[in-house]
Amino acid sequence: MLATGTVVDEILELRRRRGAILLAHHYQEPEIQELADAVGDSLELARRAREFQGDAIVFCGVWFMAETAKVLNPGRTVIVPDREASCSLVESCPVEPVRAYRRRHPDHAIVSYINTSVEVKAESDILCTSRNAVQVVNSIPPSQPILFLPDRNLGDYVKRQTGRENMTVWQGTCIVHATFAARKLLEARQRLPEARIAAHPECPREVLDQADFIGSTTAIIQYCTQNSAREFIVMTESGVSHSLKKLAPEKRFHFIPNEQCNCSECPYMKRNTLEKLRDCLENMAPSVELSEDLMTRALVPIERMLALR
Repeated sequence: MLATGTVVDEILELRRRRGAILLAHHYQEPEIQELADAVGDSLELARRAREFQGDAIVFCGVWFMAETAKVLNPGRTVIVPDREASCSLVESCPVEPVRAYRRRHPDHAIVSYINTSVEVKAESDILCTSRNAVQVVNSIPPSQPILFLPDRNLGDYVKRQTGRENMTVWQGTCIVHATFAARKLLEARQRLPEARIAAHPECPREVLDQADFIGSTTAIIQYCTQNSAREFIVMTESGVSHSLKKLAPEKRFHFIPNEQCNCSECPYMKRNTLEKLRDCLENMAPSVELSEDLMTRALVPIERMLALR
């Protein structure tokens, strides 16, 4: 149900006046998701951003997602509710070490997870998301060495799925998924023996080994809503519960607290609020400003990813 009240009314009017589309990640607060023109994971939202024909894009997610939207729409304004909505994976992978690796290993293909800065994307050969990472790696000739960055757990999962022994994995982690504890999941499974376990591949291997299904945010939603089971333990950010409950209100979904904050929430994603969303539409700021050269270079690996089906 759409939230009501002065702030929501202001957002709706400002969105109409600005000719803007509102894109929201599944990890956003429910009231933001309800206002969005599109809710999705990183791959879905990147495609929606590329197809958009309006004047402005409001990206309710984290900063690297807005950067991607800007690269795909260099002539449009891209704004975000909170400039400080960052990502632990982005912060774990500054561009200078990546450039240094490229100089030392010019024969390596650099596969970058979409959770990277636009500067790192510009140094990459191709991007991937959690949904298509295995497909992306398999698209590279088997003999060519690969640097996969920045998520350690996703990289290790992809390495196991593809059998690519010539793949070096960066050692970044997601502060939400990487701190899910296998022991807490085991305890939950003992309490809920009929529940199926769906896990995001950014989780540690000890968690993935217990899962009935491993997939991206959207894949998890599809699995849980289409599977005949009535109860699920969901090992990803708890914002996805809004979509799950809307699509399958008759089912029960359990989220296991991680070791970092005893919750399942991304503190960066949750920086966005209705008030900040209204203010960014009012001021058309903070906006993503990137040089033409940077966008041109970053577009190449993004388009290579989007071309894969």
